[in-house]
Amino acid sequence: MPVRKAEAVWEGDLMKGRGRLALGSGSFHGNYSFGSRFEEAKGTNPEELIGAAHAGCFSMAFSAILSKAGFNPKSIKTEAKVHIDKVGDGFTITKIELVTEGHVPGIDNATFLKHANEAKAGCPVSRALTGVEIVLEAKLA
Repeated sequence: MPVRKAEAVWEGDLMKGRGRLALGSGSFHGNYSFGSRFEEAKGTNPEELIGAAHAGCFSMAFSAILSKAGFNPKSIKTEAKVHIDKVGDGFTITKIELVTEGHVPGIDNATFLKHANEAKAGCPVSRALTGVEIVLEAKLA
């Protein structure tokens, strides 16, 4: 299986510094700062990217589960609302709300919800966010 990559560069101190995030595929790069992360300044932030990854992963997993159950989903649209809050001395992602809407002919609400919950529990990003081994390699330049 492929190993996906992303990169971040941060220059300066926390409050006045700035950074750049880039996906290894080259399909996205964006600027971020303290203001774009913890306030309402322009730019992206890690939590927004986690939200995009989670919404995308969930939508694909939900579509796969529905298809396996014999339904033909026309579309699955998901928004992920990632909450970051001050907890103790640091910040923590405290909740992710997945809000999804599906156009799935021939399905009833109870079956739709059952399969949505399966996708929430089983998509790789949901599973990673419950606990994943993090390996660090660090070197001083």
